[in-house]
Amino acid sequence: MNGILLINKPINFTSRDVVNKLSGILHTKKIGHTGTLDPIATGVLVICVGNTTKLCEILTSEYKEYIATIKLGIKTDTLDITGNVIEEKEFNVNETLIKEVLNSFLGKSIQTTPIYSAVKVNGKKLYEYAREGKSIELPKREINIKSIELLSYKNDEISFKATVSKGTYIRALIDDICAKLNTVGTMSSLVRTKQGKFTLKATYTLQDIEENNYKVLNIEEALSDLNTIEIDDKLYEKVKNGSIIDKTFKSDIACLKYQNKIIAIYKTYDKDDTKAKPFKMFIDNNN
Repeated sequence: MNGILLINKPINFTSRDVVNKLSGILHTKKIGHTGTLDPIATGVLVICVGNTTKLCEILTSEYKEYIATIKLGIKTDTLDITGNVIEEKEFNVNETLIKEVLNSFLGKSIQTTPIYSAVKVNGKKLYEYAREGKSIELPKREINIKSIELLSYKNDEISFKATVSKGTYIRALIDDICAKLNTVGTMSSLVRTKQGKFTLKATYTLQDIEENNYKVLNIEEALSDLNTIEIDDKLYEKVKNGSIIDKTFKSDIACLKYQNKIIAIYKTYDKDDTKAKPFKMFIDNNN
């Protein structure tokens, strides 16, 4: 089987749990996901099967949209409601202040990776250090908040929607939001509503997959928003051998199509933007 599956990840499943479950249902080991969701989270989990696992890197880099809920007044060690409470603090906020603080996070910033995460430092996952009670300097990374808006504020809960870049931890964003609100808080729920062009409405449950009630997206459908170039026989001979070619597309990457099938993805090779090199190849599977 080759293709993209859009799964609505259930709560209390890790992304790896979903991959393992699907591997058994579909009887394949060539399968992977394109963006980890915490066990507490639900929503869009894009799964690549067969030759489309080559697309994982591209699809992981897409912007993701989330709806998150903050429970004010408590902070946990995991930065979500599943953790142990390590701090409590009173809060005094209103919608105007919340909107102002949320808007302050728009654009690029540096985020500290949560200690309870699977990011590796010196070959060891951060959460392993946390469970052993060992201190470690937490890595930082640049993130980009494309949009963020308040959905509701009632009692001790704030709900907001945000579109963020790859690698953004919503738990860490919430911790920073609460600090600016001069209080503490923790993530009580999280739903990934969109990844790139893939929406929650287009997803299937694990039960749907078990009951064979689903649609698989092919490479063309998965990459429909990328620039696509139709190539002739002469250029095909170069591409199938992985040659560097003259760049005829303006974008950084483009799909090369031959006889109505995407056979490769090429990307910019040189600083002068005149050459392109292979990025992902599909010729063996499609021709």
